[in-house]
Amino acid sequence: MKEHTLRNEIVALGASLFDRGLSPGSSGNISVRTDDGGWLMTPTNSSLGSLDPATISRLSPEGTLLDGAPPTKESFLHMAIYAVRRQAQAIVHLHSTYAVAVSCLDSEDDEELIPPLTPYFVMRLGTLARIPYYPPGDTSLGDAVREAAQDHSAFLLANHGPVVSDSSLRAAVYGSEELEETAKLFFLVRGMNARHLNAEQVSELHRRFPRK
Repeated sequence: MKEHTLRNEIVALGASLFDRGLSPGSSGNISVRTDDGGWLMTPTNSSLGSLDPATISRLSPEGTLLDGAPPTKESFLHMAIYAVRRQAQAIVHLHSTYAVAVSCLDSEDDEELIPPLTPYFVMRLGTLARIPYYPPGDTSLGDAVREAAQDHSAFLLANHGPVVSDSSLRAAVYGSEELEETAKLFFLVRGMNARHLNAEQVSELHRRFPRK
């Protein structure tokens, strides 16, 4: 996909996420891999609701800013995921309400915070892990993210928010939306006798819809 098309797609999808309250204020960030092995990233302190395609940060394959505004202060987080998930073409990090709420819960299993409630959650996200809390901008988070990304395309940063990587920006956005809706369902059925997909049903979904 041509760079100007990617820039316009970041702007359009960022505005859609913002308009629906999935990342308020200047929270959240987006990145896309370019054909030359570099990246486009949303600038630091920018709102996903008012991005300018001309000022989106363009980074070299080594992560050096080539043009545009300075990238998100969490660019290291994106770079850590790309280093492990070579198939990932885009990453979306939001501060969506229900996913953040799940990230704040005590849990005995940080490898599967939300059970398989729907087939679409399994198909788009697999399992959802949680990374321990780090202060915003703490580059030590990069090592934890790199480890989690080896087995997960989606995870929650504790007390912070969701991160989803996928084969395209649109797919990463769809995965982020699915995560937020499933997190909402999780709270709606919490404490009830909810029926989850069983291991056989999950395995069948993985067989029919293998994730890369």
